[in-house]
Amino acid sequence: AQGRNLRAVLCQRCGSRVLLPGAATFARRELLLPAMRKKAAAAAAAGGGGDVLREHWLVRDMFSFENVGFTRDVGNVKFLVCADCEAGPIGWHCLDDKDSFYVALERVAHE
Repeated sequence: AQGRNLRAVLCQRCGSRVLLPGAATFARRELLLPAMRKKAAAAAAAGGGGDVLREHWLVRDMFSFENVGFTRDVGNVKFLVCADCEAGPIGWHCLDDKDSFYVALERVAHE
């Protein structure tokens, strides 16, 4: 409805709820995310290979998340991970834009 997520967004690995229904809007933006790993490995591997993803949920307020963690800064980017199992990265946040958090549709499940 109006580009918002109609269902809850969940971690693919553990099923933990990342976003409630209606908390994000659909956005197309080409972003490179490292391959899925645990949080510490994701930060270390950010310079390595990954996937170019184009479809995301855009969240404008970090407090809209139910359950998300962030990696350490990798340049001017923090990657989003599941706060329960640390799987990720499931998304991307540029430190230059404080109000844009992208969650890749390919990296999450929907309830």
